[in-house]
Amino acid sequence: MSWAIEEWKEGLSPRVLQKIHELESQVDKLKKERQQRQFQLESLEAALQKQKQKVENEKNEAATLKRENQSLMELCDGLEKAKQKISHDLQVKESQVNIQSGQLNSSKKDIERLEQELKR
Repeated sequence: MSWAIEEWKEGLSPRVLQKIHELESQVDKLKKERQQRQFQLESLEAALQKQKQKVENEKNEAATLKRENQSLMELCDGLEKAKQKISHDLQVKESQVNIQSGQLNSSKKDIERLEQELKR
């Protein structure tokens, strides 16, 4: 088949044949360059897709972490409110204990006073 491709060149001057050969070489060179660039393009597209997937995964992870952080913040707020309530309740109970302790001391003094009166 290659003889048929070369047949049309018969009878051409050596100068024209040289130019045809140069052009064919240039075409072959351009075809190889095009193949290399096509391969580079496909490689870059694959890398781009990989990076896009990575970015998407990181976005999803960031969203998950944001939700988890929000949940923990709400939990901390709830715990802080519970702590404040318990602290307030403790203060109330300590106040009641102090009042009752004062009443107890007062009652003891009253008892001692009454015992002294009884002894007289």
